[in-house]
Amino acid sequence: MIESTINQDFPHELIEIVVVDGHSSDRTMSIIQEELSKADMHYRVFYENSGLGYARQLVVDNAEGDLIVWVDGDLVLPTDFIRKQVEFMEKNPRVGIGKGKYGLHEEHSVVADLENVEFVLGFAREGETSSKALATAGSIFRVKAVRQAGGFDTSIKGVGEDMDVERRIKASGWLLCVTPAVFHEIRRSTWSSLWKEYFWHGHGGYYLFKKNKDFIEYYKMFPPILFIIELLKIPAAYRLLKRKVVFLLPFHYAFKRVAWIFGFLRNYLVTN
Repeated sequence: MIESTINQDFPHELIEIVVVDGHSSDRTMSIIQEELSKADMHYRVFYENSGLGYARQLVVDNAEGDLIVWVDGDLVLPTDFIRKQVEFMEKNPRVGIGKGKYGLHEEHSVVADLENVEFVLGFAREGETSSKALATAGSIFRVKAVRQAGGFDTSIKGVGEDMDVERRIKASGWLLCVTPAVFHEIRRSTWSSLWKEYFWHGHGGYYLFKKNKDFIEYYKMFPPILFIIELLKIPAAYRLLKRKVVFLLPFHYAFKRVAWIFGFLRNYLVTN
């Protein structure tokens, strides 16, 4: 992640790297700081232990530029990624969030490949989108848009802080778009790790549901519709991956939805 950020072809004197560490207990920060010390980019490091909403807002509060490119620890950026994102935002001043496109890369794990192709297809069409879940990973945010929308909800400890601010940025009149820039995300490689990820998403989803009852797209929870949507993706998925594993897409998506529902219900039962 940090290497691909440092190796961008965008002018390095115009980049400031803001690192927010959630008090990691491994060697993550020492590795990052060692790499950054050798780079010709200005950087700052912050520490927090209050959750994702607070961490994201910490970046917004300390941003000195007009744009923020969010780079999570599981992303790999082509050298032209930041340049293409910035160029897009400069040409489209009404855009508040520009989401890059997911790049296809085989990880030789059924779970990872299914998850990867799902996102590649989901963000293949460039231009304005009404999506409620662009997410921060691989996205560029206009600082003015974030601040105008009230910033990130710092009370959100887990997942969902990006979807929440996204909704408010759109409500403030800004456009949300998928851009031509491509990035790669390293995916979960086992069914158990995928279950934990979407259980976590569902757990955080309950807070968003309490905050805004329109958060849940109920049709996505209805098995027959869900199955048909995934079946229709199979031809395009096969053209991309050239592997019969894509026929598992309906099962893969159903598996994630069940994990999400269990996480949602767990949070509901604990808080009520």
